[in-house]
Amino acid sequence: MTRKLLALDQGTTSSRAIVFSRDGEALATYQRELTLHYPQNGWVEQNAMDIWDDTLWAAKSGLEKYPDIAAIGITNQRETTVVWDRATGRPVYNAIVWQDRRGAALCKALKEAGREKDITAKTGLLLDPYFSATKLAWILGNVEGVRERAEKGELAFGTIDSWLLWKLTNGKSHATDATNASRTMLFNITTQKWDHDLLELFRIPKSLLPEVKDNVADFGLTAEGVFKKQYIIGGMAGDQQAALIGQACFTPGMIKSTYGTGCFALMNIGKTFRESKNRLLTTLGYRLNGVPTYAVEGSIFVAGAAVQWLRDQAGFFDKSSESESLANSVPDTDGVYFVPAFTGLGAPYWQPAARGAILGLTRETSKAHITRAALEAQAYQTLDLMEAMVKDGGTDPEVIRADGGLVANQFVCQFLADMTGKPIEIPKNAETTALGAAFLAGLQVGVYRDLDDVSDTWSRAHLYQPAMVEADRKRLYAGWQRAIGRVMDE
Repeated sequence: MTRKLLALDQGTTSSRAIVFSRDGEALATYQRELTLHYPQNGWVEQNAMDIWDDTLWAAKSGLEKYPDIAAIGITNQRETTVVWDRATGRPVYNAIVWQDRRGAALCKALKEAGREKDITAKTGLLLDPYFSATKLAWILGNVEGVRERAEKGELAFGTIDSWLLWKLTNGKSHATDATNASRTMLFNITTQKWDHDLLELFRIPKSLLPEVKDNVADFGLTAEGVFKKQYIIGGMAGDQQAALIGQACFTPGMIKSTYGTGCFALMNIGKTFRESKNRLLTTLGYRLNGVPTYAVEGSIFVAGAAVQWLRDQAGFFDKSSESESLANSVPDTDGVYFVPAFTGLGAPYWQPAARGAILGLTRETSKAHITRAALEAQAYQTLDLMEAMVKDGGTDPEVIRADGGLVANQFVCQFLADMTGKPIEIPKNAETTALGAAFLAGLQVGVYRDLDDVSDTWSRAHLYQPAMVEADRKRLYAGWQRAIGRVMDE
């Protein structure tokens, strides 16, 4: 039997297909950049057909070179919301991206009505426009004719995993996995079912919703004619949970932190649901054989996107990789702090109205100081999450397994170790999100026996040890907390 696996990794800024060997080596990668649209302040959209077309191109490119794969796994940007016509397979509106804040007014009204406590008890989530429910409610309420068609059963809703699965199977499979369902704010993660009361609260017809499956499951066969032959789709997970799996964090207390467009830290907390008391999220880490494993998550909306902003909007450099040498060209930020709250503040603050700020500017401030401050912000934001996780009763981690595009930046990794006071492990294969999807698909078709088999493929490429003295760490972090306070005051 072939041991190769294809992972479809549909992210916020690109769509990719990666072919993996059984030992986790990336054999080939195909990628297309994805355009984000900003029709109004705080609104973020994508063309769902572009997502499909780019993913299809990437998959075909991978399968052209490696047609002998055992199965396909899918991982995706979470919370991004698509509604489409069941008959034509065409979206009724653009995909509303996870970063979009148009649901803020509805969230505010529900909070004032005292509904957040009940929502958190069922979903582990906080009331925030980040999640899919308010995005779906907006489409139903604002796109002409959509609510009526939805109530007639003519339309389907899905996060990006469901959308791609529908297209790959030519409409035969309308399903999602438990991790993506857990990010909609409509799925009860203790009963493991779509929640009737939440559907009524957000006025969502149940007929829109996909079937919820384990992360390792028979999601269907690719339809005839999509590729030159049919393939099993055997695994799906939201991107951050896929990274948890790709980092082999299968023991309670293990933690991974991914630095992509945003930053997302997940700690495995085992098989018992525990509600956060420090404004973190409790979410499904993964569900296998019907048994959920939970994770506590800290979500930061802007990480690598801050570097992209410096490159594209501010024009500080031509390539993101240049940020490292620019940051290293000065000994410190000279008191500058960069709070990258471009689309509000995530955990543990949850302030959707907050906006980004650069503080501490003087006549001596240079591009290098601001760039260094933007990179340092990633460590400060991570420390915010770590402290909240420990307060929540989670295990104080001995090490942080980090991945994502920003871990190629050695300055970021070392400063992360310095500020958190934890060793930072970088895996040999940094494509942990796609790798997690491949692992799941491989488990479905027997390429891997079990999670221990998956763990045996993980290996470390780099280790960053903390080297900062405690007094400096406290001083720098106090400055960050003052900067956050200024943004929160606005």
